[in-house]
Amino acid sequence: MKQPLNPLYQAALEIQGFFEQKNWRFAFIGGLAHFRWGQHRTTDDVDGTLLTLFQDEEKIVKSILEQFTPRIADAETFALTRRVLLLNASNGVGIDISLGGLPFEERMIEHSSLFTFEEDVVLRTCSAEDLIVFKAFAARDKDWADVRTILERQKGKLDIEYILENLHPLCELKEAPEIEERLKTMLGIA
Repeated sequence: MKQPLNPLYQAALEIQGFFEQKNWRFAFIGGLAHFRWGQHRTTDDVDGTLLTLFQDEEKIVKSILEQFTPRIADAETFALTRRVLLLNASNGVGIDISLGGLPFEERMIEHSSLFTFEEDVVLRTCSAEDLIVFKAFAARDKDWADVRTILERQKGKLDIEYILENLHPLCELKEAPEIEERLKTMLGIA
């Protein structure tokens, strides 16, 4: 007898199917991508980036909200000002969709690929390199722990130059050069 589908996978397939139906470019980041490139860890929501390029965002957000339940009051305004749409899948799992418009986000989606997590669960995730950039940029303790597991599991397979080239402008924007230095130390190139 077939096991019931993991609720996270159900939610991811639901939003992915909607985006594919609309021919919108997207990729999963966060916990699902970490399952692929790092290790399985506890996560209770699905994180993704939808490439909007600062165009028709109000129309896009309204379209998504017609299909998915918002997790907060006035989710549309929140999404348009904070660039994150907070949703629930039909099974109640939280979905956080970032509205992507930066050059890095566009490259990340171009580099994304499909991955089979289990039978009938094929999801588009960002690359390991792009996940490291996201995690390092967020710079929370749990993100640095994730970076460490990705570096360990993908040792010898990563494009370090790509990671550093894409992290640098984000750190400049954030005025946080210490992020780059910490990552270089973890890479053994400080």
